[in-house]
Amino acid sequence: MRIMRPDDMSSFPQPRELSPEELKEAYALSMGAFTAEDLQRFTELDSGVPALDVLREAEEEMDKHDEQCG
Repeated sequence: MRIMRPDDMSSFPQPRELSPEELKEAYALSMGAFTAEDLQRFTELDSGVPALDVLREAEEEMDKHDEQCG
């Protein structure tokens, strides 16, 4: 079994039930692919985007839309 990243796939396979052996292998592969760098992303605080910036951008987009639609 090979775990593939979505970017590496040309088409998405149909979902199917995995056998207990396939499930065990999939868990082992995914845990092996999870690196310390991946974990680090979840241990640091993310300051995010200030809410006022999001609101300001949304209002600008609404104004553009209103101008286009008349």
